[in-house]
Amino acid sequence: MPSEKTSRWRALPRWCGGLALVALAALAGHQVAMQTGLARLRDAADHRLDMLATGLDADLARFDYLPALLEMTPIVPALLGTPSDAGLRDAVNRYLDGVGAAAGAEMLYVLDAAGTSLAASDWDRPGTTVGQDLSFRPYVIDALSQGRGRFYGVGITSRRPGYYLSYALRRDQPTRGVVAVKVNLEETERAWRKLPGDVLLIDQRGVVILSTRENLKFRPLLPLDGLQRAEVLRSRPYGEAALQPLQWRRTEALARDVQVVALDGQDQLASARSLRGAPWQLVVLDEMAPLRLAARNGAITAALAMAVLLLVAVTLWQRRRAERQKLANQAALQAAHDSLESTVVARTSELRAAQGELVHAGKMAALGQMSAGVVHELNQPLTAMRTLSESAGILLDHDRLDDVRGNLQRIRGMVDRLARLTSQLKTFAHKSELPLAPIQLARSIADAQLIVAEALKEHGIAVEVDLKPPTLGVMAEEAALGSVLVNLMRNAVDAMQQAPRRTLRLAAQSQNGRVLLAVSDTGSGIPADILPRLFEPFVTSKPAGSGLGLGLLISAQLVRAMDGTLRASNPPEGGACFVIDLPAAATQE
Repeated sequence: MPSEKTSRWRALPRWCGGLALVALAALAGHQVAMQTGLARLRDAADHRLDMLATGLDADLARFDYLPALLEMTPIVPALLGTPSDAGLRDAVNRYLDGVGAAAGAEMLYVLDAAGTSLAASDWDRPGTTVGQDLSFRPYVIDALSQGRGRFYGVGITSRRPGYYLSYALRRDQPTRGVVAVKVNLEETERAWRKLPGDVLLIDQRGVVILSTRENLKFRPLLPLDGLQRAEVLRSRPYGEAALQPLQWRRTEALARDVQVVALDGQDQLASARSLRGAPWQLVVLDEMAPLRLAARNGAITAALAMAVLLLVAVTLWQRRRAERQKLANQAALQAAHDSLESTVVARTSELRAAQGELVHAGKMAALGQMSAGVVHELNQPLTAMRTLSESAGILLDHDRLDDVRGNLQRIRGMVDRLARLTSQLKTFAHKSELPLAPIQLARSIADAQLIVAEALKEHGIAVEVDLKPPTLGVMAEEAALGSVLVNLMRNAVDAMQQAPRRTLRLAAQSQNGRVLLAVSDTGSGIPADILPRLFEPFVTSKPAGSGLGLGLLISAQLVRAMDGTLRASNPPEGGACFVIDLPAAATQE
């Protein structure tokens, strides 16, 4: 136990070092993935800002030619000179409508030096500016005082936001009037929605005037101060908007125009660009959540890679250590082998001697049991021969020579049968091929039945034979087949000694060039634990001393030698059934 604790304490620095390496790899992976993602995101944002700013500047600058065009048109200066001329005003209205349609402006109108609208392109539509006093609007004030004005706001009469450009008409001093153009930027805003991320256009007060998200429009980034609120109330650029400040908080500055902000509780990468033609800023927003997820995945990947490298290093170290240990173990085993070799040789000789004695004892026991079985098999033919010989003597005294000759022929048949029975001992002792010949099944069954006739009679067993056809024949060796049938019939007799109904049935039929001979009884059947190993040596259901468990093994070997099979089963109707499968004789037809 002390040595185990000491080993653990020694391993602790290595574990701490490994964990530190994994943590450093995770940190490095997170930083690399974060910086790479930020660089990629910033490049994409710069590209979008370039494209959006260029397009918006171009949209705002394409109306710079209008003041000169209108100043060179005689009817416009004429209307400024005689604003009460209804016919002249109607001509200017129609002229402005045509110019606005050609230029792509939402509205084009002319104001006098006091800021009152004299003519407009929408003179014939509801909410027209004709007759409206617009002197309070910043773009009118700037045009009258500076010669040019720009303004984004909600229309006084139309209630629609737009970008207003104003130009002073001052060919003859002093300024005689102002021409104003309203540009609709809604198409530009809709085009922004097709780009990735969100886009904001922020005016000089920090109020969002265009956005791809409707909930951000006309909301300042920060609360407006008192002066800004007073100016908004005077010029009304945002209509009736509540000017609720956004939940906008800068969390990190990455560059002069790039920062991380929290908008509505979500971190965004805000990239800004100032416009050349207006005091506004374009801002594109990209969510930081995917970038941080990628950085987290990069950290996990780096940590796993480092863990794998450490595992590989530990595996290699363990392998080298195991190889050294293996060499040491081999040396120890060799020494042990050398010391035990002499002992093994001595014990081997002792075991061989003991094995020889056991084999000899086993052979003697098996030979005794087999001898008892052979004596039992030979007893009935010998008894029959004795009866026939005594009968022949009596017949000879009565000069019945033909009957004597018949008894002698039966005795010769019995002698041949005894010879065939004793030949099975050679089959048990030696493995040899049996010569096969066509044999009538009816004859073999009758011979076997004759041998066990006394046992059948003693136990009151009825025998049923069903051969289809009766002339059915098989390719077999007569003595071997007879021995198998006698063994199966004798086992059936033993199984039915206590059965209430005692019937031994032998049924055979031809099937696909083979003959299936079923030997079934009405006994108690084969025990379930013995059935799978029934044809193994020394397996028997008989009481101790009643059998060696070799009969079925020898029978199965004899059937295999005749190119057949022997199998056993317990039929549903009860009892046991043994099926002999042998080749059909070619002459059975």
